[in-house]
Amino acid sequence: MNVRVPLMISLAIMAAMTVFAFVTEARIPDGTQLPIHWNAAGEPDNFAPALTALLLPVGVLALTSLLFAIIPTMEPLQDRLEGSAPVLRATWIGMMLLCIVIQAVVGLPAWGVEIGVNAIIVGTGLLLVILGNVLPKSRPGFFVGIRTPWAILDTDNWIATHRLGGKLFMAAGLLIIIAALLPLDPALLAPIVLASVLGAGLVPFAYSWWLWHSRTRA
Repeated sequence: MNVRVPLMISLAIMAAMTVFAFVTEARIPDGTQLPIHWNAAGEPDNFAPALTALLLPVGVLALTSLLFAIIPTMEPLQDRLEGSAPVLRATWIGMMLLCIVIQAVVGLPAWGVEIGVNAIIVGTGLLLVILGNVLPKSRPGFFVGIRTPWAILDTDNWIATHRLGGKLFMAAGLLIIIAALLPLDPALLAPIVLASVLGAGLVPFAYSWWLWHSRTRA
């Protein structure tokens, strides 16, 4: 799998985000603290110095980009890696977009633009939709996809698990996006997001086990 193109795009985005961080920090009064975490009610509950808060998404993107660039060299099932390349690339692109959104939520108020913390939730939902769209295209491996032991050892199990997982991830992502765009009480929004993510992650795991269990008893 060739990671050169997504890596170059990621580096360009990180450079632009770094410039934005320093330019924005220069507009903010000295000593200003910006949010780096929000509670279930959507209220900021943890703060950091302005430049630190603005550069934090850059650091997250740098670490995830390094991870995505290294994964192809660590995968022992190299013959199947190319089949999972769309999942890896889509996840990488999704993380780029999510980090951009997080920095925008933190930094744009300094420019008189308030987009609200719900934009991060929308970004999370979009990431799940992107993942759900490409999951069925993946092939068994140790680093990409829904890696249950039963799916890794059985290609048919892997395909069935990822078809279901793809549908659930897309449904969860759409539900999260819709919930974030509706005027819901933040205290209600948090359980919806949590239940959607847990459901999309746990149901395919259980389904993979059920497929294996059913076939071993047949």
